[in-house]
Amino acid sequence: MNFRRGRNREEPEINLIPMIDVLLVVLIFLMVTTSYGKFSELQINLPQASGEDSKVPVSKPINVAVDASEHFAINGSRASFKDVNDFAQALKKAAGDQTDPTIVINADAKALHQSVINIMESARVAGFGRITFTTQSQSK
Repeated sequence: MNFRRGRNREEPEINLIPMIDVLLVVLIFLMVTTSYGKFSELQINLPQASGEDSKVPVSKPINVAVDASEHFAINGSRASFKDVNDFAQALKKAAGDQTDPTIVINADAKALHQSVINIMESARVAGFGRITFTTQSQSK
């Protein structure tokens, strides 16, 4: 028997206000405790690496060096860098009859990044795809 015929039954409701308050507190907590890094704060010291020497036999590599004042050398002899195509011709001349020699880039730690990119671009224009870098071991 239903003795409450005249009364409407109340529907349960979910109150969202306390849940929103809790989420806002968590969001504020995360914003306050998160630290944001800047690129200017990075300390980068290049080049240093450790590893084993490669045991893979390689054809005669072409050693390209660049110092901090952007002076270039190919296999120990000075080379001028006028543009990418001119340097690509110098790389082809140094390669001789080799089809795809390995280009070994010896860049000073303080050399401009753009000068290394220019060497890589010249190697690409010359059709050489095998490029490697030399580093010095970390002092212990």
